[in-house]
Amino acid sequence: MTETEFHPKHELIREERFPHVWCPGCGLGILLQSYLNALEKSGIPSENNVLVSGIGCTARLPGYANLDSYHTTHGRAIPFATGMKLANPNLNVTVISGDGDLFNIGGNHFIHAARRNMDLLVICSNNFNYGMTGGQHGSTTPPTSKSASTPYGNIEPSFNLPYLASALGASYVARWTVMHPRQLTRSIKTAMDVKGFAFIEVLSPCPPNFGKFNGFGDGFEEMEFYRTKSVVQNDAKLEDISIDPFHGKQVVLGEFVKRKRPSYIMLEQELTAKLKEGRK
Repeated sequence: MTETEFHPKHELIREERFPHVWCPGCGLGILLQSYLNALEKSGIPSENNVLVSGIGCTARLPGYANLDSYHTTHGRAIPFATGMKLANPNLNVTVISGDGDLFNIGGNHFIHAARRNMDLLVICSNNFNYGMTGGQHGSTTPPTSKSASTPYGNIEPSFNLPYLASALGASYVARWTVMHPRQLTRSIKTAMDVKGFAFIEVLSPCPPNFGKFNGFGDGFEEMEFYRTKSVVQNDAKLEDISIDPFHGKQVVLGEFVKRKRPSYIMLEQELTAKLKEGRK
């Protein structure tokens, strides 16, 4: 075996920032690899790609990618990305952040970006808790599960993220886990070509918090759970696919929504053309 001077993806990563800061067993390294693989397969030039995140463990991911990337304030990744897309519609803008950032702090922005069918790809790494701040529960924490702030079990219902995105009008909706990197890579590549709002939920272990509180042990045990409990069902009824790992429910994965409707950028360009024509 011969040594190589460079990492195989040295052109797409910031090698000087490694080793990364993520915990052992965390799935974010797999998500980063899947995103970079999709980027290579897409053929989109790196200079046309922009990564945006908010605050949290997942939000550190764009800092490891050798692309134009922006680490914004908590919950504000989507409006920041929206402004960037409006300013330069030729950019391929992706938001990668966590469930706490996108759906607790920034949930209102997700709602309106999907409603408008804004031309963005939003990837949510869902580890079911606020991983960076100690494992508190949030809007995606499954009912009855434990967290730092629900030591006797969560009594709140949780968001069913694909169902929410579909109901809001997203053009593309999918869910995978970090146990399914090939499917995830293909899905990200597909979503990059979508005209309109694309959303991918990625289920990922958080061993020191959600895993510890709920008996998963290390990250391997949660990955094994995804291996044995996951089923790909592209035609699933989205109202029935909420995550509940503690009552024998299967984890339903797949590409659930592929619909064509005018994107915000398309409608804006059409309106601008009409206004210009009217002035003649």
